[in-house]
Amino acid sequence: MSENKKCKRCLLREAFPADYEKYVAGLLTKIPETAKASDTVYQQRLGVCSACDQLQNGTCMGCGCLVELRAAYKKEKCPFGKWA
Repeated sequence: MSENKKCKRCLLREAFPADYEKYVAGLLTKIPETAKASDTVYQQRLGVCSACDQLQNGTCMGCGCLVELRAAYKKEKCPFGKWA
């Protein structure tokens, strides 16, 4: 992939690493441990989102969330019911 073309069907950390670090990484550290999904669940959710046709530049086009944030919360759900 050329430097000028970004992956539209990628997570934000893959498509725009600087934006991920600026906007998402810090927010992830502020989620209380009691509200966080386990790392296993988080990674499974991101895998589902990565394969979803509604993912565009790290954003779910179904609900507008940044999937890397939504997936981190234990009680959140996929708007399409794709998370186990």
